[in-house]
Amino acid sequence: MTALAGPTADAFWATSLRRWNMVCWVLFAVMAVGLAAIDRPGGSKYAALALLGSVVLCYAILDRFPHNGVVRPHVYLSVLAVAVGGLAYLRGNYAALFMVTLPHYWMFGRTPRASMAFLGLATAGTLAGTLLRQDGWSVEFFTETLVSTLIVVAVGVLIGLWAHSVVAQSTERARLIVELERTQAQLSEAHQRQGAADERERMARDIHDTLAQGFASIIVLAEAARAGLDTEPTRSAQQLRSIESTARENLAEARELVGSADRPGRSAAGSLARTLRRTLDRFAEDTGLTVEAELADPVCDQQTRIALLRCTQESLANVRKHAHASTVGVVLARQAYGVELEITDDRTGFVVEESVGFGLDGMRKRLAELGGRLTVTSSVGDGTRVLALLPMAAPADGESGVGA
Repeated sequence: MTALAGPTADAFWATSLRRWNMVCWVLFAVMAVGLAAIDRPGGSKYAALALLGSVVLCYAILDRFPHNGVVRPHVYLSVLAVAVGGLAYLRGNYAALFMVTLPHYWMFGRTPRASMAFLGLATAGTLAGTLLRQDGWSVEFFTETLVSTLIVVAVGVLIGLWAHSVVAQSTERARLIVELERTQAQLSEAHQRQGAADERERMARDIHDTLAQGFASIIVLAEAARAGLDTEPTRSAQQLRSIESTARENLAEARELVGSADRPGRSAAGSLARTLRRTLDRFAEDTGLTVEAELADPVCDQQTRIALLRCTQESLANVRKHAHASTVGVVLARQAYGVELEITDDRTGFVVEESVGFGLDGMRKRLAELGGRLTVTSSVGDGTRVLALLPMAAPADGESGVGA
């Protein structure tokens, strides 16, 4: 029977319907026993039993087979309305059946309009049957039958409309919960996809800024060493040592990238100025360019250290590949608003708006993740200036100024 109440009824409503069904079956049994054993034999007795039996049969089929194609809910309500009217005409003990089955009009009517229609039909049949049985209008009919029936029907209508409202609210609440759960699942999936995309971008950026640049340096050094094996063996030997050192550094970087998922943002402890100094010395040694550096040694967290180091490596790689410069200047300074890294070269330059590639965009995104920004100033023939700014807390007392 709960299926007929609709899949939207909650557990409390379904339990209440099951209990009411038990009351109906008890009433059906009591009425059947009363008609069969107590009433005197006669045509009206058998007609009343036939009417009650038709109601019980339709109700049993509907209860057992809620989706039966023959005895549909509206068929049962029609039989019930006719049976209540017939019992009202045949005898006066119809009131119990009328009141106990009153919720059925709301349970099986499906819509308030249909429920009201079948209830109105049953009420009219009941009043008409009683009026015919009493042989016309009387004070007793008005005072006992008409008034009491209308009061019961009015109360039933109020309760039915309230029940429909409760079920409708429960349905809407269930729909909203399902929609919310679906939205949460979609949002969680979107977050996972975004997280995976962000992680892939971070890994691609780190590989570009470290391994790719190291491999490019190895290729350049290997080509130079091979060209000078016969004419400049000493320089070629130095270049081979640089290749070995770069390869070892790349291996260390690869291991660091592999372990970065469990240790996000981790970097080797130590002075940022000394780390940059080693990078600049290696660059000068490999390229033969003059590097002029003024390096303060700000106290910063690991993520800031990584960002500044990667920006330096990427800028030096661009100088190596594109600038054809003779001098590179690097300034790392602690300002009131944060830390500032400036890298300049004195040669080719380029049109910033026409720049394509992953390097500058990767630097901008890396700095933006930390609340910083990257400014690139360049023009053809006038060199390039790369300025990275990262916000930091106010300098602590005793923070060092210029590093080694």
